[in-house]
Amino acid sequence: MRRALIGTVSSLAAVAAAVALWQVQPNVAEANRGDTPKYSVDPSWPRALPHKWQIGAVPGIAVDKHDNVWIVQRPRTLTSDERGASDFEPGTPPALDGAARPQGAISDCCLPAPSVIQFDSKGRVLRAWGGPADPEFGTGGPGSKCEEPKCQWPNTEHGIYVDHNMNVWLGGQGGGAVLKFTQNGTFLLQIGRRQPPVRNSNDTNGGVNGTPLLAQPADMEVDPETNELYIADGYTNLRVIVVDAVTGMYKRRWGAYGQNPINDAPTPPYIKNQAPSPNFANPVHAVRITKDGHVYVADRVNNRIQVFDKKKVGNPCVPAGVGTCGFLGEFFVERDTLGPGSAWDVDVSHDRRQKYLFNADGSNQYVWTLLRETGDILGRFGRNGRNAGQFHWVHNLAVDSRGNIYTAEVDTGKRVQKFTLNKDDDDRHGRDKDDHDRRR
Repeated sequence: MRRALIGTVSSLAAVAAAVALWQVQPNVAEANRGDTPKYSVDPSWPRALPHKWQIGAVPGIAVDKHDNVWIVQRPRTLTSDERGASDFEPGTPPALDGAARPQGAISDCCLPAPSVIQFDSKGRVLRAWGGPADPEFGTGGPGSKCEEPKCQWPNTEHGIYVDHNMNVWLGGQGGGAVLKFTQNGTFLLQIGRRQPPVRNSNDTNGGVNGTPLLAQPADMEVDPETNELYIADGYTNLRVIVVDAVTGMYKRRWGAYGQNPINDAPTPPYIKNQAPSPNFANPVHAVRITKDGHVYVADRVNNRIQVFDKKKVGNPCVPAGVGTCGFLGEFFVERDTLGPGSAWDVDVSHDRRQKYLFNADGSNQYVWTLLRETGDILGRFGRNGRNAGQFHWVHNLAVDSRGNIYTAEVDTGKRVQKFTLNKDDDDRHGRDKDDHDRRR
């Protein structure tokens, strides 16, 4: 497939009307470049789960400030044989359990694990809680740690983030809300509410306690400078929305190119190598904030990552090119990808300049390395397959302070993997980190 980068527009109307106004830079040679970090899969990570636990599809992974790794997984996606130690057949979501097995368990292993699991860097389980497989959460009845209706656990878990205060944030593709917990699973806040998904990207309230009404939110991140929560919203709405991370109250929102109000017209099917769409497609799948105040948004099906200035984007605005409405540019990756698209998740390296941008591509089954400043593609690792280091629907990634990358897979992938930054690159990263520490 041909790799192309950076397409910029002169106006929102022009994007829709004229192919001539976007440009594609020449292909960039990948791999074997001296400035490209290299990775090796660690097949021993994570270690075996305790209590006969088994995980289902993993739609979210995050690294906290202590370099511990958090996942959110879907226990309701386990098949009958994958939960062979259970006395019950799989239920119909949102139920975890179905009919009782006449003779009880059908095999020695396994049992559905809680939805949220924290690992240390060695792959050992530190804590686990939440979701239908956790007796203290259960079905949300009286006394539950996520008691309805103030806390509505999603029917389909999607996305996890651990903020600078060690609060754990969860999204819900099937659920319509974002939930906030302490690291031990104590419920703190719900943004939105469970309802059938209705597209209205300009909505700013209607959720629990006056919070915005979300529509299948996919991902989120807290800006530690402002304590604001950025939400990729998501599988129905076509926007990024920002709320106060303590109260959940609305702050601002935007669509593709920073447009506000947001055009919610139905998105036509993607056509290979088409001119850039004036709108986000379904889903707006990930959002990341960098130290220099840039916001990166994964527009998955449009095969692109749009970049914004967090101090300028989100105000009422009609785009008129790069530099307006807070829009800084866009990067394209494998733009001839069809189906679910190529831009599934993004994270950045932890060196002083956050030099590298990493993109999880769940259609082509790669993790791409881009030069963050320009969007140049430097390399990739992975391929479609079931062996260590290969992927089936790589859905999310997260980077720790040493530059190691952790990945999560959905559909039947149902696993997490660790990719270790190779020694020479680790030494260079360490020098950058030490230089940063001296300059602070």
